[in-house]
Amino acid sequence: MSDDSNKIVAIKAIQKKLLGKKISYREIYTIMDEISHERLSDILTTYFVATSFKEGYTTEELYHFTKAMVETGNKLEFKGIVADKHSTGGVSGARTTMIIVPIIAAAGFKIPKISSRAITTPAGTADVMEVLAEVNFTPKKVEHIVNTVGGCVAWNGNLGIAPADDVIIRVEEPLSFESFDKIIISIMAKKIAAGTTHLILDIPVGKTMKIRHFSDAENVAKKFKILGEKFKMKVIVDINDTLEPPGRGVGPALEARDVLYVLEQKKERPLKLEAKALRLAGKLLDLCYKETKINKNGEEEATKILASGVALAKFKEIIAAQNGNSAVNSSSLKIASNKHEVTVNHSGKIKDINNYNLNTVAKVLGAPKDKFAGIYLLKKLDERVEKLEPIMILYSEDKFRLKEAQVTLQNFPIYELT
Repeated sequence: MSDDSNKIVAIKAIQKKLLGKKISYREIYTIMDEISHERLSDILTTYFVATSFKEGYTTEELYHFTKAMVETGNKLEFKGIVADKHSTGGVSGARTTMIIVPIIAAAGFKIPKISSRAITTPAGTADVMEVLAEVNFTPKKVEHIVNTVGGCVAWNGNLGIAPADDVIIRVEEPLSFESFDKIIISIMAKKIAAGTTHLILDIPVGKTMKIRHFSDAENVAKKFKILGEKFKMKVIVDINDTLEPPGRGVGPALEARDVLYVLEQKKERPLKLEAKALRLAGKLLDLCYKETKINKNGEEEATKILASGVALAKFKEIIAAQNGNSAVNSSSLKIASNKHEVTVNHSGKIKDINNYNLNTVAKVLGAPKDKFAGIYLLKKLDERVEKLEPIMILYSEDKFRLKEAQVTLQNFPIYELT
């Protein structure tokens, strides 16, 4: 079939979907193929993205879209158990992945983490890892890194894995939205293409999170498990009530510093980030141990690996394998040169942290393009704060952005005090 014929098939299929009609696997494959080769305009791709908002997809369509997204791209090849962790996202300062990867790799399981850049937050995992090491590799290089050191944190962009998804992310990014079905397809396609056999899925739920209701989270979890069965992948889900970022840093370098604080077991490490990473790593290890008939408790093992410094040593191996400076530590990490401490004008207790506003202000500061920009939260929920006490620190390489963020805070407050 000619390129023009394929384009016509794809356009007609998008029209059918917009009208709420079912489309065939051939039509779905053609849409994915056209998008992955960037033969559809951004406008037509946006119309396709909009189809998942109106009616959503049936289970069969979810399976077909995921399969087509995988088959129109490259695949990674690994032997044995291939573990992975993914989050539905939308939470600032939640860089558990970069703690989990070295724990799982140190436990003896392969974990090729293929990550995206930011869509709705001021930093994606790839943006944060890029502060410490290169993230842009060929499929063969990723396979070599994982087979050598056990794990990696790489960007999907030039791997050619589920390439249609990266085009779709590009058109979604200005609007800062994703539909639930699109999230499911995006995550599962990349996991299947990366050879994942055992997956822990983190679904944060909260009033300013990407998923706001537990009923939606349970529906999303159900669809993930159905797709997991169809693709012979063992999937375990962790639905968690999320009222605030588990870390304190928001923005690539500040989130990387939080990760190093935890791996180095520093006194100032964010304990909620550590606890969440250990819980998720523990559940993933339990899944892998069950498969290999190893009689160990996952979270206990994860805690030992972290507390003993083995996870830190493994993370430095991964950084070195990804052409980074393995001597980097939380003290030496560069942060933006311009900063401003935000104080409160009355005493009280932290009642609420608005994640949407937090994301907005961090982006105004320049994150994620300015990797050193962002916000460091000095106070968290239920903590006491006194009048004129600093509550957070704003960072930016651009003095004008720093001023703009201070003005933005007046209309987009991050903290609510009692």
